[in-house]
Amino acid sequence: MVREFSIRDVKIGGKNPLVLIAGPDVLEDIETSILIARTLKKLTSDAGIGFIFKASYDKGNRGESASYRGPMMEKGLETLDSIRTQVDVPITTDAHNEEEVRRVAQVVDVVQIPAYLSMQTSLSIVAGETGKPLNVKKGQFLSPKQLAGIGRKIEATGNTSLMFTERGTFLGYGDLAADFRSLPRIREMGYPVVLDPTHIIRYPGTSSSDPAGGEPEYAPHLSRAGAAAGIDALFIETHPEPRTAACDGCSMMRLSYMTDLINQVAAIDKMVKGWDLLPRARDEHGFV
Repeated sequence: MVREFSIRDVKIGGKNPLVLIAGPDVLEDIETSILIARTLKKLTSDAGIGFIFKASYDKGNRGESASYRGPMMEKGLETLDSIRTQVDVPITTDAHNEEEVRRVAQVVDVVQIPAYLSMQTSLSIVAGETGKPLNVKKGQFLSPKQLAGIGRKIEATGNTSLMFTERGTFLGYGDLAADFRSLPRIREMGYPVVLDPTHIIRYPGTSSSDPAGGEPEYAPHLSRAGAAAGIDALFIETHPEPRTAACDGCSMMRLSYMTDLINQVAAIDKMVKGWDLLPRARDEHGFV
C-alpha cells in the first residue's frame, strides 16, 4: 500500500485527492508571490484538491553566473514565512546542504531535496532527522529502482513522511523524456509520487532567459497523463507573466492557464482514484 501522511491539513498519498505543489521558480517580490499563492489556493479549494506553495530562495544550479539566483536563504525564508502566514498555506522549498536543511526546517512545512543532490547521503540523513515531511526530487540520472536506497537512508532516521518527484530522464545531451512507467513503479515501493512536468519540458543547460529553453505548451499534456496514472501530487512552476519572470520563464506555465489545468487534473484524479493503482501481481508464469 502507498503510505499517506499529513502536511498541516493537506493529506498526501493513499487514495487521497491529488495535491498541487506550485508557485514561481524562484522568489521575486513578495507581492507577486502572494498573488500566485492566493490565486492557486482559491483554484485548488474550488476544485477540491490540496495545495502547497513552492518557491526557491536560491537556484544554486544556474548554468550562467549572471543568471538570477534569488534572494538567498535568510531573506528568502523570511519571505516564505510571510506567505505562509498571510495566505495560510503550507510551504516548501529546496535545501542544498546540511546547514541549510536545519535552518529551512524551522520555517517550511516540507523540505525538498534537489534532483542533483538526491544521492547525497549526509544531506538525506540530516533532512530525515528534522522530522519534517520530505520531497526528494529524483535525479534525471536515476532509475525508479534506485530511489529505494534513498528511501531506506531517510527511513533509518525514523522519518517515513517521504515522497519522490519524477522530473524526467536524460535523453542524450539536450532533452528529457518522461517514462510514465516510473510513476506506478515508485508507488509500488510504497511512496507517494509527484510529477513535475515543468521541468520535464525544460532543456537542461540552456540559459534561464532563453525563450527557447523549454516547451511549456506540453506541460498540460504531461499533467493530465500523470493524473491518469494515479500520481499523488502535481508539481508546477507558474508565473503571472513568464516573459518577465526573473528565472526560467521559458518553462513556467502562465498563471491564467492554471484554472483549466487544475479543474482537468482534479476531474481525472477523482475518476482514477477508485482504481487499484498498484500493478497487479504476476502469476507463477510471469503473467499479470
